[in-house]
Amino acid sequence: MEAEKSDFKKSLGFIDSTALVAGSMIGSGIFIVSADIARNVGSPGWLLVVWVVTGLMTIFAALSYGELASMMPQAGGQYVYLREAFNPFAGFLYGWTFFTVIQTGTIAAVAMAFAKFAGVLIPWFSESNILLNLGFVKINSVHLLAISMILLLTFNNLLGIRNGKWVQNVFTFLKVALLIGFIVLGLFFAGNADALAVNKSYFWEPIALDGTALSGWALIAAIGVAMVGSLFSSDAWNNITFAAGEVKNPKRNIPLSLVTGVTLVTILYILANFVYLNALPLRGSSEGVSVFERGIQYAVNDRLGSASMFGLFGSIAALLMAAFVVISTFGCNNGLILSGARVYYAMAKDKLFFKSAGKLNKYSVPAAGLKVQAIWASMLCLSGSYSDLLDYVVFAVLIFYVLTIAGIFVLRKKRPNTERPYKTFGYPIIPLLYMASASLVMFVLLIYKPAFTWPGLMIVLSGVPVYYIWQKWGLKE
Repeated sequence: MEAEKSDFKKSLGFIDSTALVAGSMIGSGIFIVSADIARNVGSPGWLLVVWVVTGLMTIFAALSYGELASMMPQAGGQYVYLREAFNPFAGFLYGWTFFTVIQTGTIAAVAMAFAKFAGVLIPWFSESNILLNLGFVKINSVHLLAISMILLLTFNNLLGIRNGKWVQNVFTFLKVALLIGFIVLGLFFAGNADALAVNKSYFWEPIALDGTALSGWALIAAIGVAMVGSLFSSDAWNNITFAAGEVKNPKRNIPLSLVTGVTLVTILYILANFVYLNALPLRGSSEGVSVFERGIQYAVNDRLGSASMFGLFGSIAALLMAAFVVISTFGCNNGLILSGARVYYAMAKDKLFFKSAGKLNKYSVPAAGLKVQAIWASMLCLSGSYSDLLDYVVFAVLIFYVLTIAGIFVLRKKRPNTERPYKTFGYPIIPLLYMASASLVMFVLLIYKPAFTWPGLMIVLSGVPVYYIWQKWGLKE
C-alpha cells in the first residue's frame, strides 16, 4: 500500500506558476477559431475587436481572482472561493460541472487535437484507421494516441509535482518561443500586398455570410456568438488557483502569475490575428481553389496557421504547423491534468467526492483524483461527444466566472477583516465590467445559440440531485 502524506509540497515558484497559466491557455484554438469568428463578424476590424474584448475580459477576471487567491491560497481554487463566498452547494455545482464537462471535456478535446495533428506528420494516425470495432464504438488510431497521451501525462504527474512542472515549463517556454517565431515570420516575411489591400477596403464593414450588413444589436449579437471560440481559446487561465497548495509564497505569486500569464497570452493571440490579416483576405469562398480564394473564413479545416504560412513555406507549412500544434497541445494538457485533480482533492476533503481523491500518495499528489480524471477524459475521447461538450463548456464556465467574481463583493461584506495581501485592481469597476460583459455574452448565447447554451445549463443543474444524494447517502468507493 502506498504511503500517504497529508501535505502538498511547495514546489511552484513565480516562473512555474506563470508557465502553468500561459501553458494551460495556449493549445490549438488560436490557430483555428479565428476562421469561425471571421464568418460571424465578416470584417478584419471586428475580428480584432472580438480578440481584444476577449483579452480584456480575461485580464479583468485575472485581476479579480487575484484577491480571492491571496485570501484563500488553498488547493481547489475556484471551488473553494465559491464554497466560502456562498455555500458548499455552490462549490459542488462548480466541481460537478468541472469534472463532468469543463476539465475532462477540455482534456479530451485537446488530446484529440494532439492526435489529429500528429496524423498530419504520421498518416497512420487517422480516424479512418479502425483498430477495434465494438459496434457501439469504433476505436481508431487517433483514439489510441489521444488516450495514450492522457495516460502518459497522468502517469508523469503521479510521480510528483516536480515532474509535472518540469514538463509544463519546458513545453510552455518552447511553444511561446515558437508562437513568437510564427508572429515574427508572419508579420515581416509572410505579408501579402493583395490581402492587405482587400482587408483595408472593408476593415470596419461587418457583414453576415448572407451579405447582410451588421449594425446595432445585430453586430453585438454577432460579436457575442463569435466570442465562443476566443473565450474557449483563452480559458484555463485560472488553473494555477487549483494548485495553490503547492505554490511558494502563494499570496504574492498566484495573483502576479495570473495577470502576467494572461497578459502575455492575450498579446500573443492578438498579434497572431494580425499575422492572419497580413497573409490572407478575411472574406473568402468555400469553393475557392487557392489559399487566397478561401481566405480566413474558409481556410481548409479552419487551419489558419498553415494557410497564413503557405505563401512562405508552401505545402510544408502544414507539416510545420502540425508539429507546432502537437507541441502546444501536449504542454496544454499537462497543465490541465496536473491542476484538475486538486479540485477533486478539495471536494473529497469536504466529503463531496470519492474519499480516496482526498488522499495524497507518497509523492504528495492526489493520485486517485488524477486516475479518475484520466479514466473519464479517456471515455469522453471514445464517446465522440467531446466536441459537443465543448460547445456547452463556454456558457457553463461563464456562469461560474460571474458567480466567483460576485463572491469578491460577498466576501468583502462577510469577512471585512480577513487579510487581503492583494486587493482587486480597479475595484469595484473592473469586476463589475467583467460581470456585465460576461452576462451580456451569456444572454446573446441563450438567444442565438440555444442548442449549445441550454444543454450547458442542464449539465450544471444535473448536479443538484447529485449533491443531495451525496449529502444523504454519501457515495462510497
